[in-house]
Amino acid sequence: MMQDEVFEAEIVPDSGDDTLNITLGTTFAVAVIFLLLGTNVGKVLDEDISVENTIRNWWEVPLHERHEMEVNNTERSVLPIKGTLEVRTYTEHFIEVELPPSEDDVGFPEPDVMHVALWLPDVADGVKVPVIMTIHPYYDFGGEGMPGVGEDSNPNTIPDRGVGEWVYNNFISHGYALAQASTFGTGQSTHCQDVKGLGEQIGIQAVVDWLGKQNWSNGNVGLMGKSYAGTTNWEAAQNPSEHLKTIVPISGSIGVQEMFYRNGSSEFRALGYDAAYWAATSDLTTDELRVCQDDLQGPLNPFTTHLWAHYGGAEWNDYWDERRHLPDVLANYKGSVYLVWGMQDWNVDPYHAFPTYQMLRDAGLNVKGIMGQWGHNYPDQPNIHENMSSGYGAEAFPKVTRMDWSIELYNWFNYYLKGIGPEPDSQVQIQRNDGEWHVEETWPSTDVEWVTNDISSWGSLGTVSSSSSITLTSEPLESDYHISGLPTFHANVRANSCNGGQLFVTMLDGTTGLRLGHATMDLRYRDGGHEAKSVTPFSSYVMKMEFNPMDVIIPEGSTIQLEITESGEDYLPSTCSSAGISLIDDVQPLSLPLVERGDDDSRWFDVPPWWDYQEEE
Repeated sequence: MMQDEVFEAEIVPDSGDDTLNITLGTTFAVAVIFLLLGTNVGKVLDEDISVENTIRNWWEVPLHERHEMEVNNTERSVLPIKGTLEVRTYTEHFIEVELPPSEDDVGFPEPDVMHVALWLPDVADGVKVPVIMTIHPYYDFGGEGMPGVGEDSNPNTIPDRGVGEWVYNNFISHGYALAQASTFGTGQSTHCQDVKGLGEQIGIQAVVDWLGKQNWSNGNVGLMGKSYAGTTNWEAAQNPSEHLKTIVPISGSIGVQEMFYRNGSSEFRALGYDAAYWAATSDLTTDELRVCQDDLQGPLNPFTTHLWAHYGGAEWNDYWDERRHLPDVLANYKGSVYLVWGMQDWNVDPYHAFPTYQMLRDAGLNVKGIMGQWGHNYPDQPNIHENMSSGYGAEAFPKVTRMDWSIELYNWFNYYLKGIGPEPDSQVQIQRNDGEWHVEETWPSTDVEWVTNDISSWGSLGTVSSSSSITLTSEPLESDYHISGLPTFHANVRANSCNGGQLFVTMLDGTTGLRLGHATMDLRYRDGGHEAKSVTPFSSYVMKMEFNPMDVIIPEGSTIQLEITESGEDYLPSTCSSAGISLIDDVQPLSLPLVERGDDDSRWFDVPPWWDYQEEE
């Protein structure tokens, strides 16, 4: 069992102990026979079985043919065949880490150590195995000394319900080790909790290096995790060990400021994020004072950024820059990346994945992505996916659930951690909001056609403030619109009696009312990015807004509707919300990336219909 993730992560329910039963008919049965005849127990299922070309192993089934696989409904995807190796009793390790003086822990002069729990497969002497590692702060998290918080979560010596148990049940028997580590200041790791800062990064990198150098290790380490446990993947890759071969960040933020601010618009939770983590990991039952040098800056930065960004409130220290992971990854990392994101994720929004995917490709990395219409979850959680709301993923169910995801990861880890099989293709598997899947070499695809509309003709413009909004509606569409990419809205606005303002734009199918996507921007960040600019009252500006990634269909005859408000969803009102800003009588261009996909287009693919077998269990 594992604790539920908190603060940055949604609650992760128990995954249960059910086993996924997948068959491939005669082909599958023949493959099993050959597997049972294998003589090297440590290599069974990890090498290509010598069979006739007409016989295909389960892991070799191409993406476009996997829909023929029979899968039962369980809470998680599991491999069709369990490996032959037993799991040894876990061992615990404390890895001493040398930190620079800048990362001193006030009140804790003892050595800085990372605590790791390790599960190895029972292989023959001399057989070396790769490691799949997950690391986060949620082991032994949150209860001790914190009134009203509840009991502590499980330690890292119990496989967690996110990645740990899944790897334990699926991959160790196939010749992989599992490592679970606690970040600094959490669990039995010492030092302070330097939330996603330099100290934490160095600690993660040290554990990866240690795992790769052990005499039982083949030298290859892969990281995998969701939310904070996904962010630690990026941290490991900033100044990576030579042993880090691949990362699988699942909704893991590419930077702390990037997570809480979209074009300068601030989420509510930004204000208490760092302070909450520090409070939850401080042991109030002892006299220990675990304080990082950044612990005073961290809780203040969201307030200064929100209130005084145009006066340098976001740049008064290097707190955000130190926790901006992606630039270092692009400069230093040479491994591979498997990106996993929910297109309806409101915790770590999908703009962390795009254009990150293409930036990684351009840096020379092999990159794969799987992006479905789920939220802050895994691709294979039907019990969560079925509870999504309309406009937030419900329309994609049940095709949203990828019960073949374990096979995806099996092939990925086999190649990058064992050198088995062909190199996986760089591609994006992405799902449209009506449930249909397509695969692209890159996303947005290269054949996107941009269509620009002047939305000033869609209705009356005016002022957007805490007390006023604007609704604009297009004429009925003369054909289907498949929007696949990041639409842009370059709003021509006038500041009112305040030096700021904000727009929150929701796009809907105007005929059905179905939510399609959104964009938000603070006027001080009108050019995008992280650099704020001053705003002069009653002056005019262009706000270069970009919507979150969208893959949606609007049918012929429907309208496109924009609801323009001052704030929305989980975003804070701006400091100028009462005065607002006005859309002026000028061209207001909304640009939409459209693609055409005939029903016979080879990029469409079907997923295994697990729902067809639900009643047969």
